[in-house]
Amino acid sequence: MSHEVNSKKIRVAVLFGGRSAEHEISLQSAKSVVNALDKNKYEVTLVGIGKNGQWYLNDASQFLLDSENPKLIKLNGSNQPVVLLPGHGSNQLISLNGEKKAISIDVVFPVLHGTYGEDGTMQGLLKLANVPFVGPSVLGSAIGMDKDVVKRLLRDAGIPVARGFAYQRHEKINLDTVIKELGLPLFVKPANLGSSVGVHKVTSKVELAPAIEDAFRYDSKILIEENISGREIECAVLGNEEPAASLPGEVIPQHEFYSYEAKYIDKNGATFAIPAKVDSQTIKAIQELALKTFKVLCCEGMSRVDMFLTKDNKLIINEINTIPGFTSISQYPKLWEATGLPYPELLDKLIDCAIARFKREQKLQTTFASPAETIPEFLDKVAENVSKSQSSPEVLVRAKSRDKTSV
Repeated sequence: MSHEVNSKKIRVAVLFGGRSAEHEISLQSAKSVVNALDKNKYEVTLVGIGKNGQWYLNDASQFLLDSENPKLIKLNGSNQPVVLLPGHGSNQLISLNGEKKAISIDVVFPVLHGTYGEDGTMQGLLKLANVPFVGPSVLGSAIGMDKDVVKRLLRDAGIPVARGFAYQRHEKINLDTVIKELGLPLFVKPANLGSSVGVHKVTSKVELAPAIEDAFRYDSKILIEENISGREIECAVLGNEEPAASLPGEVIPQHEFYSYEAKYIDKNGATFAIPAKVDSQTIKAIQELALKTFKVLCCEGMSRVDMFLTKDNKLIINEINTIPGFTSISQYPKLWEATGLPYPELLDKLIDCAIARFKREQKLQTTFASPAETIPEFLDKVAENVSKSQSSPEVLVRAKSRDKTSV
């Protein structure tokens, strides 16, 4: 299947909504993305996903209800159900109306937050459909969604994280042991959800059991973590093999912590310092830690890395968001804007990353070739490289340099 970018408009399918407790946040993000996409470059197809999982084609002029009210925002109903058809050449979206209209897309922009959108499930479907998509692939998305797995991998890589415990629903939790080990206050959160949904700051033992019960409403695994006293720092990452980090920003919550209400409902729920008021040495340390976290967690395309900066100038990773918020007040686009990359150009870069990764992966063989078939070609390439190196010593110098810097 060809996904060549030419003089014609790139056909972008924006996916939003979804079967997640973060459904409404996705609607807000999609609104901002659709408004910011350059219509001179892109032909935009809107695919809304209902809370029941059904996919619908939506009209850009009326795909949301109460779009100006975060408490009431809803996906507008549509009578145009569609399905994504794997292995169907250029016509990947098929309308289920009577005419069974086929819709061609060049790249998918999943503006989906939480389960069934940010956790690798949607990414797996899009890979099966053989279509480029924005953001991390299957593995990075699945890892990034599970806060327990994230902490294990980061800890193994020597990256500081908060102390805590992970529990499955069937496991018994000794409240006294938890408090003795972690102290108060502490945090209870679902392992596989974002936007602070189901997150509780617990300040006394009587609050702990109800907080655990509420977190289990959203996930079958929860985390109970120590409270980290420090400044809340965020850093945006963009790119594939050679990602870049933005200037860091600081979140200053006006609520007890940076809750769902503070993020998306209350416009005065938090103030932001972009860039964060830290010295250049700390900025460099934040960016390096964000990039290392991004790579350790097998991410590509984009992510936002959240961390704490303690009073003694230590950095502790809190979490990674593989499809960060794109709302009018979200930090990912604002961080890049402060770094010199405006919102529309940021979307261009993300789409470019998606198409570049797709082209790279299309070069991988999916048919077994025996050594007898491949060795002669390999030896020919070795001989060709040796010949080049003899006529151009710089080739050998560059190769040796790469060897020294490789990890």
